[in-house]
Amino acid sequence: MKKTNFILLCFSIILVLQSCNNKKLTEVVEVPLPSAQEKIAIGNPDDIKADIGAFEMIKLPYTYDALAPNIDARTLEMHYSKHYLTYTNNLNKAIVGTELEKLPIEEILAKSIANDSTGVRNNAGGYYNHSLFWKCMSPKAGGEPKDTLAMAILKDFGSFENFKKQFKNTATKHFGSGWAWLIVDKTGKLQVTSTTNQDNPLMPKVEVSGKPILALDLWEHAYYLDYQYRRKNYIDAFFNIINWPEVEKNYEETLP
Repeated sequence: MKKTNFILLCFSIILVLQSCNNKKLTEVVEVPLPSAQEKIAIGNPDDIKADIGAFEMIKLPYTYDALAPNIDARTLEMHYSKHYLTYTNNLNKAIVGTELEKLPIEEILAKSIANDSTGVRNNAGGYYNHSLFWKCMSPKAGGEPKDTLAMAILKDFGSFENFKKQFKNTATKHFGSGWAWLIVDKTGKLQVTSTTNQDNPLMPKVEVSGKPILALDLWEHAYYLDYQYRRKNYIDAFFNIINWPEVEKNYEETLP
């Protein structure tokens, strides 16, 4: 009798388990599908305007996403519409009502002093440096310079590869925030140099003086969203988007 009851109990358990399994197999469970990845809303650089003042922001010569994947749209939008805008507005505020208000930016830079408590040096540098930086890049650019600039690089560096190596080394080894430059020095020779913060080679009290023709922003905000701590990768990518015709134009403007 006990054996029969045990068999019946086991049979009942099996039926219950099968019923549960069948229910699991046939039961429809509503699972929400993952939504499509939200697209990042990208603004229009033409919508960004500085406050009324002596200097206006230069028009960005491409859309925010045009330099991807070398510089992505989020980085460029933040850089142009926040950092560059702030330097422009702060420069205008710093010089309003002063003798500097009617001077071109190059003369303001030449008059700027180190440890300037008015903020003119920092903001004038931020305005000038970024204005040059935007023009030094272009979609579907890169490669090597041609014509006059190519000949000058060959003369002063020995080869384009030598220049490229020197520029990358200078930019990579620069400590902290700053800029890397290709300049024409006072003797007319091309040189690679770097400056700290928003200084540039047109200012007094810099290591190497001259006229900048190519600029690379080394501040973290210029690359951190894309490359995090890998500044070297950012520098490598910059060479894919250098606007060499614009750099050559800058160079030719320095010629006698």
